[in-house]
Amino acid sequence: MPEIKILYVEDEPFLGQIVKESLESRSFIVHMITDGSRALEILTSLKPDICVLDVMLPGKDGFSIAKELRKQDPTIPIIFVTARNQIEDVLKGFDSGGNDYIRKPFSMEELIVRMNNLLRVTNRKEKSADKISIGKYEFIPLRYELRLDNSVKKLSHREVTILQLLYESRNATLLRKDILLKLWGDDSFFNSRNLDVYITKLRDYLKDDRSISIITIKGIGYQFTVSA
Repeated sequence: MPEIKILYVEDEPFLGQIVKESLESRSFIVHMITDGSRALEILTSLKPDICVLDVMLPGKDGFSIAKELRKQDPTIPIIFVTARNQIEDVLKGFDSGGNDYIRKPFSMEELIVRMNNLLRVTNRKEKSADKISIGKYEFIPLRYELRLDNSVKKLSHREVTILQLLYESRNATLLRKDILLKLWGDDSFFNSRNLDVYITKLRDYLKDDRSISIITIKGIGYQFTVSA
């Protein structure tokens, strides 16, 4: 198995060194920096497989750094490390280009599981179709885009993944619990509320084609349909 390169941005040297050494002991290659302003430079030279960003950084926060990284590399997986637990903050992280988040304090096992899960999802996307026709829309997962005529809607990683799951299970019932476990690793109330927000957003993005429906089956899940 090829070694996985990680760009790790953390301004607490003691915590950062513990995480770095723990990951290196598990055969990861870790490039840690404490200055987020160097992240773009390191991304270009290191070409990491995944980025782990602390949110609370001096000068430029993790959200701002993620936006810059995402512009340079639309597909690089990004995990936020945060002490925040407000839904608005978490959604802001996803909207800025993050793929996942982990709350302090965290175990190394949880961080590694989340990284491996993201890397599997990314690899699956690279093997998927470049373009998917959904009614009048053109869905391009690798570019995080949903197109209708000449308009382009940029999607977050979560939105892309949920839309892919819905499309792959079209005309059948996609269990709510399955979505939560695949995206967040648990079906807690907090994550369930996050999912509600994303489903509402996707319905809004697809509203210009009335042949497309995301039907809620209360207490069970969703049915994604595209009528002829």
